Amino acid sequence: MGRRGRVGFIATFLGPAVAFYAIFVLWPLGQAFVTSLYRWRGVSGKRTYVGIDNFGHLAEDAVFWQALKNNLWLLVVGGLVILVLAVALAVAMDGAGRTARALRGIYLFPQVISLVVVAILWQFLYNPSFGLIKAGFAGVGAKSLSEQVWLGDPQTALPAVGVAFAWYVLGFYIMLFATGLKQIPQEVNEACALDGAHGMTKFRYVTWPMLWPVKRIAVIYMVINVMNVFALVFLMTKGQPDRKTEVMLTYLYEQAFTNGQFGYATALAVVNFVVAMALSLLLMWLFRRSPEAARA
Repeated sequence: MGRRGRVGFIATFLGPAVAFYAIFVLWPLGQAFVTSLYRWRGVSGKRTYVGIDNFGHLAEDAVFWQALKNNLWLLVVGGLVILVLAVALAVAMDGAGRTARALRGIYLFPQVISLVVVAILWQFLYNPSFGLIKAGFAGVGAKSLSEQVWLGDPQTALPAVGVAFAWYVLGFYIMLFATGLKQIPQEVNEACALDGAHGMTKFRYVTWPMLWPVKRIAVIYMVINVMNVFALVFLMTKGQPDRKTEVMLTYLYEQAFTNGQFGYATALAVVNFVVAMALSLLLMWLFRRSPEAARA
């Protein structure tokens, strides 16, 4: 097959996928950037061009900065907790014991439940009257532990939502790291056994470095999941109390469908996309090469 034939063969298979991506991803994305430059109520064809005024208003919007701060809190604090737990549980499952088999049977359970059900479930768990979770954080105040209103207290609302989010997504990251552990060559494990490397020594010097490609994928997925979190927060708190659980997409929803400011909401969507893309590219650069490979 000549060069022209190979190009035609590749184009035949890639063409439909590229066209699909361009129509359903790139075109709407471009339209979003255009819409963010207009004042538009979303119910008529009349739009007023305002340039970058929407972005200027965002820079002065305290609620926007609170929402962005909450997203970043979920990413840094919640993401770190999720990844640490995922690695620990993936290692615990990497065996043939009874505990490992039990964990394999339950770790993906939250993933098969509707997100609406997850939100309602955690609302019941946090209910101050009959919920199962009645312990409070230290320093919350003079309230007794049984009276702690988790989702109604500005100090505990965001961490409470973060726990629900972690419970929902944890299984995916456990599966990711468990798959990475399975990719470690058996010869490496046998060499560790012969050298007497077990437990934390093996994990620190062998397992953890060899999970580098999985770590890169996990942190990028974490950025995408956190920056796109919406339904769970909206169903549990709608961004309240006092905007302490507001995230970018719940504020976007409010601006678009409550206030009728579709242009402003689209500007929010553009900023959310840019932040997620910038963080993803930064992490891809930071995780571009394993430190062990660089020293080799």
